[in-house]
Amino acid sequence: MRKIDPALHDKLVTLINSMGYEMVGGELFPQGGATIFRIYIDRPTGVTLDDCSLVSRQVSAMMDVEDPVRGRYVLEVSSPGVNRPLFELEHYRKFIGHRVKIRLHAPVHERRQFKGVLTRVEGDEIYLLIDDSTQEVSLPFSAIEKANLIEDIRF
Repeated sequence: MRKIDPALHDKLVTLINSMGYEMVGGELFPQGGATIFRIYIDRPTGVTLDDCSLVSRQVSAMMDVEDPVRGRYVLEVSSPGVNRPLFELEHYRKFIGHRVKIRLHAPVHERRQFKGVLTRVEGDEIYLLIDDSTQEVSLPFSAIEKANLIEDIRF
């Protein structure tokens, strides 16, 4: 998985914000000979399929002009869902006290994957109370490849 180029990210944020949505983040990853270019949007009242379609059309028009992704790609616009991805340090601060799943680029503390409760953010360090443990670990934000909330859904 790759992160979106910062210049493209800024243009997307400007476009999506002007439409009344928040751009939560975006990611690029290979799938079957093409690249999936996924953008997550949100707003206080939630996101519908119609919202995703509207944003997709506008982003697609901008992408046709900018042409920022090499080769074939498929644009997907999605709500962040219950297992919301975390892209920015501010996202981690916002969800302190929630359970998260974090995958790192390379091992830290002899592991690449962590699950636990997000306890705090200090500078560029994410602190996590590991599941089934009293151990708190510190993970550098720059080492994080992917992170998501883990929501406990009960019916």
